[in-house]
Amino acid sequence: IHKYKKLQELLAAGNLREADWETIRVIQTITKEPDLAAITPDDMREFPCDELRVIDGLWTKYSQGRFGFSVQIHIYQSVGGSFDTTINQDNTVIEKFGELVGWRVDGKWLKCDDLDYTLAAPVGCHPSRWWNSPFGSKMTNYFFNRLLVCSL
Repeated sequence: IHKYKKLQELLAAGNLREADWETIRVIQTITKEPDLAAITPDDMREFPCDELRVIDGLWTKYSQGRFGFSVQIHIYQSVGGSFDTTINQDNTVIEKFGELVGWRVDGKWLKCDDLDYTLAAPVGCHPSRWWNSPFGSKMTNYFFNRLLVCSL
């Protein structure tokens, strides 16, 4: 499938940093939004489950199961994440998740550029840039909700 070709090539080559950017480009293609800032939490409600599964499948395949949306939702649930916490915009669960995947250190969120883009990064660390939405934790909650709805 053409829109995933570059993502697959980058992941196969082990170029996780560029694959992370490409994941955003693929999501923009699917939502038909040229700008990340234009993708709203409401857009996520409509995001096709099959497309999420393809993106996730590529990440999990080429990371030996360390990275991908399915890995991330599993970790989110392991720290108490659920439909209720996404609906209630429970950010304490998101903070616990962030600590486990290496996005939060000493109570502070790291910049994407400072993350480890190797297979040595914490399990669930990537894809990461996509989560850095201008809509902040609202988008995070909506996206976790979508992953739950899609049963990733």
